[in-house]
Amino acid sequence: MRFSTISSLALAITPFAVSAASGSLGFSLGTKKADGTCKDQADYESDFKLISAASGSKLSQGFQVMLGIWPDVETSFSADKKAISTYATKYPEQVYAITCGSETMYRGNFTGEELLSKIQEVKTLVKGTNIKVGTADSWNKFADGTADAIIKANVDILLVNAFGFWQGQDITNATHQYFDDVMQAYSHISAVGGGKIEVWNGETGWPSDGGSDFGDAKAGTKNAQTYFRQAVCGMVGWGYNVFFFEAFDEPWKPKSVGDNGLAADETHWGAMTADGKSKYSLKC
Repeated sequence: MRFSTISSLALAITPFAVSAASGSLGFSLGTKKADGTCKDQADYESDFKLISAASGSKLSQGFQVMLGIWPDVETSFSADKKAISTYATKYPEQVYAITCGSETMYRGNFTGEELLSKIQEVKTLVKGTNIKVGTADSWNKFADGTADAIIKANVDILLVNAFGFWQGQDITNATHQYFDDVMQAYSHISAVGGGKIEVWNGETGWPSDGGSDFGDAKAGTKNAQTYFRQAVCGMVGWGYNVFFFEAFDEPWKPKSVGDNGLAADETHWGAMTADGKSKYSLKC
C-alpha cells in the first residue's frame, strides 16, 4: 500500500488462497474484526467459508496461509521470531510461507543487503520444514535493482505489490499499467535470479464506493468490479498467482496519510463488506 501507517501486529497478513483456472487467487485478510478487536479461530473459519462461497472454491480442498512479520523495529522483530518458532513450525502443512518485511525497501527502512540478513534470520527458524521465506515489496523496488541482493541470494519466495490505482490511472488504463509494472518486476527477478524464485503478485486491488480517489484513479464499486475482472482475473488466467487486497472491508481503520500528504480512506478496499456481503462476483 502507499500509506504511511502499518500494523503493529506480529502476524500482520493472512492471505487465503483458492485454486483458480490457471494461477492461484488469494485474498488478504485483516487480523481485526469490524470493531477493532482481534479475530479468533472462529472468525477466521467464518472468513474462509465466506470466501469459499463467493469465489466458487471448495473449502474441503484445504487452505494455506502466508504470514507476514515486521523486521523494522528490533523489539517487535524479536517477538515475531519467537512467535514463528513457537507456532509456525507446529503447523508446517498450513503455513505456506513467511514474508519478512512489507514494503520496507519502498519506505527506505532497509537496503536490500540489510533486509536479506533479516530474511536469513527467519529462515533459520523454520529449518527442516518446507515453509518458504522471503519478502514483499513494491514492484519498482524489484525492477530498479534495490532488491538485487535478495534476488541473487535466491530466497524462496517474493511477493510483488502492484496497483494500477496507486499509479493514479483511470480505470480504462489501470489494467495495462498493472500488467506493465508486474512484468517489469518479474522480468528483472528472472534475469537476476535465474528463474529459481517463486514469485507472486502480493497485493493488488481497487477501493469501492466510499473510498478515496487518487489522481485519475476513482474509487467506486463499478470500477473495483472492472479491475477485478480485467486485471486480477486476467493475471490469474495467464497462469500467475495473485493476492487480492482485500477480502473484507475494515471499518476500524483510521484514515492514513499517503505519499501525496493527503489523508485517505482505507476502509473500503474489500471485495465484501465487513459482514460478508459480496460487492461483485469473485469468480474468475
